[in-house]
Formats: sequence, structure tokens, C-alpha cells
Amino acid sequence: MLSKNGAALSDAPKRARTVDFGSYLRTETVGGMVLLAAAAVALLLANSPANAIYAAVRDFEVGPHLLHLDLSIGEWAKDGLLAIFFFVAGLELKRELVIGELSNVRSALLPVIAAIGGMIVPAALAFAISVGAPGHETAWAIPVATDIAFALGVLALTGSWMPTAARVFLLSLAVVDDLGGILVIAIVFTSGLDLLWLLAAVVLCALYWFLQHKRIRSPWIYVPLAIAVWIAVHSCGIHATIAGVALGLLTRVRTDPDEDASPAMRLEHRLQPWSAGLVVPVFAFFAAGVPVDGDALVSMFEDRVAVGVIIGLVVGKFVGIFGSSFIAVKLRIGNKPSSVSWLDMGALAMLGGVGFTVSLLITELALEGAAAERAKAAVLIASALASLLAAATLLRRGRKFNGNGNGADEQGGNVTHG
Repeated sequence: MLSKNGAALSDAPKRARTVDFGSYLRTETVGGMVLLAAAAVALLLANSPANAIYAAVRDFEVGPHLLHLDLSIGEWAKDGLLAIFFFVAGLELKRELVIGELSNVRSALLPVIAAIGGMIVPAALAFAISVGAPGHETAWAIPVATDIAFALGVLALTGSWMPTAARVFLLSLAVVDDLGGILVIAIVFTSGLDLLWLLAAVVLCALYWFLQHKRIRSPWIYVPLAIAVWIAVHSCGIHATIAGVALGLLTRVRTDPDEDASPAMRLEHRLQPWSAGLVVPVFAFFAAGVPVDGDALVSMFEDRVAVGVIIGLVVGKFVGIFGSSFIAVKLRIGNKPSSVSWLDMGALAMLGGVGFTVSLLITELALEGAAAERAKAAVLIASALASLLAAATLLRRGRKFNGNGNGADEQGGNVTHG
């Protein structure tokens, strides 16, 4: 991350990094609000007389037929724009693994275990509920993801009193969760690999790494190269957003002595507002437009896949994140932050049920037609319900916190140290 004057805070004192981390969270909060507004507008349009216009714009095809790039605007948002979001996610993951919270094994164990539990339990619940229904073979993957922008937005609005350690835990958990979602997309939704295009993608990624290694900085080289990598990945049969992740992970994250900031930090600093404020909202605008009238809701609750998505996100995420965290702490595998009580951990686990962006993407990959619309509605309802439950818990805890006038360490009492 960068400070306001462009300094690399990875090499600064820990206090300075904490201040910048708070600035980063505020940016994510704004992105979460814009994301919510875009989804709300999409829902209004899809359930109004303007639905035909909305659908026509979303399904309008543009682009050259060459290399099968004649995609609809909705597909360009999903496959093209969202690659920028995944590039930023790759940068965040690389930073956390190399110099961040996940670089320390002891500090990383708890959010890693929590994230794994928060993926396995929702997927298992969704599969168990939907087994035998059309689409259940891949729809189990829909509730594995947590939307970090949305979740941090709720946390900032209703849990501003929470200690920094709680935000660090949630962000670290979401980074690992993103990695899990990326692996699911790459493995489950890849078929019919074109080996020549795959080889081209590998060679181009290797060239990107080599240029990073040689400290080449010109965007006139990297932008065309990134587009070429995206085309190669799109053409080889792997979902195109994986190109963004690969390039993010190959970007240099350590700062040289003659640099104010590393390439990864500069790119994250520049692209994160665009990702949170434009890329994800545009995707949400074209993905979240589903009917939510009485008939649609009835059909959704009669669809076992959609019900599995709701149960997976609202119940599975909470049980998976909180349960695995509790077991890990009791077995002394991971360390819970001393300033965060188990009640606070419960609220953070509820926030894990905010699926949204990646869940909507996986829905579009896993299902088609009316089944996809029902599952999307389920994602929206589950995310809203998880947000409300977490917000209510955080607000209630916040009133006690402010009423006692105590710090987070004191508030946790004897449960804090479990």
C-alpha cells in the first residue's frame, strides 16, 4: 500500500502501515456502497417496464468475431472488466503472502483455517440440499465466496468501534477466500482446453515475469502484454478472469532501494478505486438484474438449488468460519486476536455470508436461463440477510461498547482469551 505522499508503507514503521490500512478500508467501504447502489438500480430496472431495454443493452453483442470476441455487453463485464477486479485481488493476495498478514505462519493460520471452513461447509450444505436437482453438479460452488467490498462496507458502517485486528482478520480471510473462489473457477469451470492457446498464455505470463524481474516499468509494454494474456486465456478455455489473477501474482511486491513503492503497490493503489468504484459495480449492474416479484420468489423457494445457495451463505458460512476458528483456537493451532471476543468473531463470521460478486459470477458459470436467475436472486437475498444479521449484531455490541466506555480488549472480558 501507498501513503498519501507515495511512500511504500511495507518498509515503514508498523504504526504508519496501520494508518494506511485504515485508508484502504475506507476506499473499500465506498466501493461497497457503489456496488450496492448498482445492484439496486439493476433490480429496479429488471422489475419495471424498462426491463426490455435493460435486457437489450445487456445482451447486445459487440466485438470482433475473430477469436470469439463477439461477446454481449454483459459478457464483456463478466469476462473482461472483471479481470481487472481479479488482477487487484491477485495483487492483494501476493502482497499478503509476501509482506502482509499471511506471510507470518502463526498469524495466518487462523484466517486461513477460517476461510477453508467457510468454503467447505457452505459447499457441502448446498450440495446436500440440491443433490438430484438440475445443475447441482456445479451449483454447490456458488456459496463458497465472500464479497470483501460489501462485507467491509457493512463492518465500517456498523462496527467502526471494532479493533483493527478484526478488520485484519476479515480482510485476510477474504483474501484466502478469493483464492479458493479462483481455484474453483479455474478447476470446475474449465473444459475443452486448447493446449496451443494455453501454451501461449504460459509463455506470455513468463514474459511478464521476466520483465518484472528485469525492472522494466513502461506501461506501453505491459498493457498490450496483459491484453494478449487475457485473449490467450479466454481462447484456451479457462475463464478469462484467471488471466488477471495470474498477472497479479507475478507482479513484483518487494520495494527496491531506489523506489518509493513496488510495482504491485503502485498498481494496487491506482487500480483499486477503479475496481471498487467502476468494474465491480458495472458487473453487478448487468448480473443482478433478476425478477423478484411474488411468482419469482415462490419459484425460487421451490428450487432446491436456490434454497441450497441461501442456506449455504447464511448458515454454512457462519458455521464454517466460526466453527473452524473455534476448533483451531481450542486446539492451539491458531491464535485469536486478544482484542476480539468470540461474540465479535461471530459477527465477522456472519459477514462471511455476503457472497455477491464472485457468487454471482459462479452462478453465471454454473447455471443458465431461469435457473441462473433464481440462483442470482438467492445470492442477493442471502447476502442481504447476512448483512442485516451481522449489522444487527455489530450495532448491539457497539451500544454496549460505547455504553461501557471500555476498549475492545476490556470488552471481551474472559471470553477474549478463550
